Amino acid sequence: MDFIIGGAYQGKREYAKDRFRLTESDIFTCREDGDIDFSARCIDALEEYALRCVRNGVDPVESFRAHENEWRESVLICMDIFCGVVPLGEENRAWREATGRLCAYLAGKADTVTRMFCGLPVRLK
Repeated sequence: MDFIIGGAYQGKREYAKDRFRLTESDIFTCREDGDIDFSARCIDALEEYALRCVRNGVDPVESFRAHENEWRESVLICMDIFCGVVPLGEENRAWREATGRLCAYLAGKADTVTRMFCGLPVRLK
């Protein structure tokens, strides 16, 4: 599995498309109000899935653990929402924490971890 993280509008999706020869139809984009397709070749916006989990009382790490055989060969993309000023609202703090824990888990499982910054890929692992 290849894991890509970075802030908003840093080029994560474009990098994934170029690096792994993905088309838009290869990419599943998570939405806070929808289920996730763990078997997609690429899963984008994991932070939205983490928000859905927080709102439904589900641990996103446990959810990914339970489906590891489905996403093990995928490219996973997550926006960095876990740095900076701690949000005031309880739900936003829980979302940030859940996203951070999910990213730490996925980074540990990943073959490669790339952070996108200003459109530049920085290989972390």
